Amino acid sequence: MAAPPIFTEEEQAFLRELVRQRVDFMIVGLAAAALQGAPAVTQDIDLWFRDLGDPHLQEALRRVGGVYIPPTPSTPPMLGGRNVALFDIVVTMHGLDGFDREMENTIEVAIGRTKVKVLSLERIIASKKATNREKDRRVLPVLEDAAATLRERRRGK
Repeated sequence: MAAPPIFTEEEQAFLRELVRQRVDFMIVGLAAAALQGAPAVTQDIDLWFRDLGDPHLQEALRRVGGVYIPPTPSTPPMLGGRNVALFDIVVTMHGLDGFDREMENTIEVAIGRTKVKVLSLERIIASKKATNREKDRRVLPVLEDAAATLRERRRGK
């Protein structure tokens, strides 16, 4: 029996629409680590966009019934709507370079029929170390083990 997909059809449709609209984005955080094989669990999918004002982002959201909610003094930017509820917006990755530079540190991962950019496990680890929150320190050994396993697999090919 096949494993159930990580993303619902609606969530896959949003990612597919982002790619179709040529929105520059990447998946980051623990979701990106899990997509690379790390045994990590997260309650959301963090997306880092080059430009939150990109009209193509607005069009992708419109096509899947989502909306962009701009930041206020007390809230970060967010996505609204049932089909995009799993996704969070990341505006910066602590300890890393800017979006354009970090785009060079992504890999492509297939989610359903769509290939998306995912921040490399090594860069996720660097960000977790820089952030240095308790929850990040707890997950670092798991991420580092997964990164070592991936390196070994690459050497073995």
